[in-house]
Amino acid sequence: MYIQCDQKSVLLQTNMTNKTHIWFIVNPISGTTDKKHILDMIPEYLSDDRFTYEIKFTTHRGHAAEYAEEAISEGVNVVVAVGGDGTVNEVARSLIHTETALGIVPCGSGNGLARHLYIPMYPEGALQVLAECHVESLDYGCINDTPFFCTCGVGFDAFVSSKFAQSGKRGLLTYIENTLREGLTYKPDTYEIEIDGEKQTYKAFLIACANASQYGNNVFIAPHASMSDGLMDVTIMEPFNVLEAPQIAIQLFNKTITQNSHIKSFRCAHLKIHRSTSGVIHYDGDPQMEGTDIEVKLIPHDIRVVVNTKEQPFQSAMMQTFGDLYNKMNANLMRDFREGRNRIKSINQDLLKILKPKP
Repeated sequence: MYIQCDQKSVLLQTNMTNKTHIWFIVNPISGTTDKKHILDMIPEYLSDDRFTYEIKFTTHRGHAAEYAEEAISEGVNVVVAVGGDGTVNEVARSLIHTETALGIVPCGSGNGLARHLYIPMYPEGALQVLAECHVESLDYGCINDTPFFCTCGVGFDAFVSSKFAQSGKRGLLTYIENTLREGLTYKPDTYEIEIDGEKQTYKAFLIACANASQYGNNVFIAPHASMSDGLMDVTIMEPFNVLEAPQIAIQLFNKTITQNSHIKSFRCAHLKIHRSTSGVIHYDGDPQMEGTDIEVKLIPHDIRVVVNTKEQPFQSAMMQTFGDLYNKMNANLMRDFREGRNRIKSINQDLLKILKPKP
């Protein structure tokens, strides 16, 4: 049984020495998932004998990071981001170099980090992963000292991220719309890349530095990337014509993009990128204006994350997408069944009160 405090915080019970204490940081406006339904299910998966928890609701940009920093100071064991990639990035940035672990209940449109870690896209599955509470120390990256956990980069993906942020609408369809519209007029740039003092020049549509394998929505820009190898996978996409675009799109979804003749890929822990003019970069899909010189580096094993140890990692992207849809439909059916069962129980209790003989 929990105590309803206000719309900013809900407290279940205070921490105890032998229990794992969790904070759920909820972005109420991310995605379309029913957050109340998720919160109502927490007691079913986090037993009182093993866990205590609090629930915090964000009200403004940067609020998730503030909560995460507060959680660290209070010795919280796990901070769970309940939201999209922006919420996950905010929380994760605050947890690097600490003993507090990141958990994820994905509720956004892309969910790149959750998908890479095989966190289920339906809340029951994500809560089951939290209940197992298997924590590993994973890598993260920095682009000009800004942390990222999935991907960062320059070029077309950063340009589209900027347009997406300006559109005022979220979701996969909005992202696709911006990609198709801007892709027809985007002009590739020339970049000088330096690794260990050696420099090479590329004309590129985009340069992506990946700690994890995908942007989100099962779009795999670096299908072989690992978050525990101490290296980032760098993908350079050279210019291509409009007739080649459909094949590239398909290869991004079926994990074969590195086989395309317009792709150059390699692994490294540190690189520098120089371009002729200032412009936008992105980190985990968030755009940011930067100058002509960009430095990207990988920091190994310095963020603790609750990971899924049971999901099979060999599913194709297409099968993952169908699986996500099936699990979401099944979760909705279970929710409806649970609500119907509770309603029937309530009606029965009311009838018993009416029919109970008066003394």
